[in-house]
Amino acid sequence: MKVETPAKVNLSLRVRGRDESGYHPLLSIVQAIEPFDTLFFDVVDDDRLEIEGIRLPVEDDNLVWRAVRAAVPDRSRGLDVRLIKEIPTAAGLGGGSSDAAGTLLAVEALFGLEHQPAIAAGIGADVPFFRTGGLARMEGYGEIISPLAAAAGYHLALVVPPFDLSTPAVYGAWDRLENANGYEVGGSALPPSLRHLGAFINDLYPAALSLVPQLDDWRAELATRWSRPVLMSGSGPSLFAFFESAEEAQEGVDLVPAGSRFARVVAPVAYGARLLNDG
Repeated sequence: MKVETPAKVNLSLRVRGRDESGYHPLLSIVQAIEPFDTLFFDVVDDDRLEIEGIRLPVEDDNLVWRAVRAAVPDRSRGLDVRLIKEIPTAAGLGGGSSDAAGTLLAVEALFGLEHQPAIAAGIGADVPFFRTGGLARMEGYGEIISPLAAAAGYHLALVVPPFDLSTPAVYGAWDRLENANGYEVGGSALPPSLRHLGAFINDLYPAALSLVPQLDDWRAELATRWSRPVLMSGSGPSLFAFFESAEEAQEGVDLVPAGSRFARVVAPVAYGARLLNDG
């Protein structure tokens, strides 16, 4: 069984202080995008996870196994999983959550299970979104997903600077900064198909910057070279800007400073994790 899972960008991310649950309520406009991870699943005697493209833990705390355990706590057979990573890690692009969503989709098909939204929400904040994909409003702790009409007429230049940011660390820094707000990008700086959604703001940007000050050097340099505002996705450090066409976005990518760990033109996609075949 083969599953394809997209990345995402948070076009906007508003964060509120921790509530009695210990989590931060949020409101985000999220868009599924290229690139994709690909997962292959086989039912076998013993569990095995092989990851290609990057070195990542394959033990029980990997989100793939967390998704398997959540969906099928009692199994008589094992799973052989091969994961081909294309989505950069520790970048605010949701790669781990996307893989978890794809794993749930595959496990449900392999074991004849019904989709249970509460399971996805219990694994990670972005997992429910990746079961829907496209363009959506995400609320609560990530479990409330409201699909939005697809927006067209733009591509993104997406850049991951040469450093990682830990999501828990960024949220911890945001708490210490006492609910800092990000900068606003709106109006004519947005593609026409997105302007009805209002200005975009990422409240985690000041927190990410407090941990890695060079993030603002990258943002400012890209904004200068591209002559347009640059936004951050999720907890960072991925940076992106809107372009009218793939060709124009490629011209932007060609101007990216040396040293980034990822720089590519990406397009929005209208789906989330999807089953490509059943073997």
